[in-house]
Amino acid sequence: MQTRAFARNQPISLKNSVVVCSLIRNKPLKKAKKILQDLLDKKRSIDGKYYTKTVKVILEVLKAAEANARQKNMKEDKLFVKIAKADKGTTLYSYPAKKAKFAARRRKSTNITIVLEER
Repeated sequence: MQTRAFARNQPISLKNSVVVCSLIRNKPLKKAKKILQDLLDKKRSIDGKYYTKTVKVILEVLKAAEANARQKNMKEDKLFVKIAKADKGTTLYSYPAKKAKFAARRRKSTNITIVLEER
């Protein structure tokens, strides 16, 4: 049995999201939450970086997936992170007041998907 949780168009780096998602993929839920919480508390680092903004968003999505699993009456001690992935989101363009003189600023976003499975 599986549960899913998504976060669409989050203003976080795609590169950082891929690094953090690959760290928690195929891990038990408790261990994945512990890893993310340690990164947030700066007890653990990945190549000297903490990725705090990214970790906050991914931790929210992981907690949402856990709540979905609880709603489906799945056993929390048997949950594993089956899929944790970051995909490219939509790009928003913001134009300055003088449109002819300056180029548009691109604001990129990221989509996060987490799937939990009971093993």
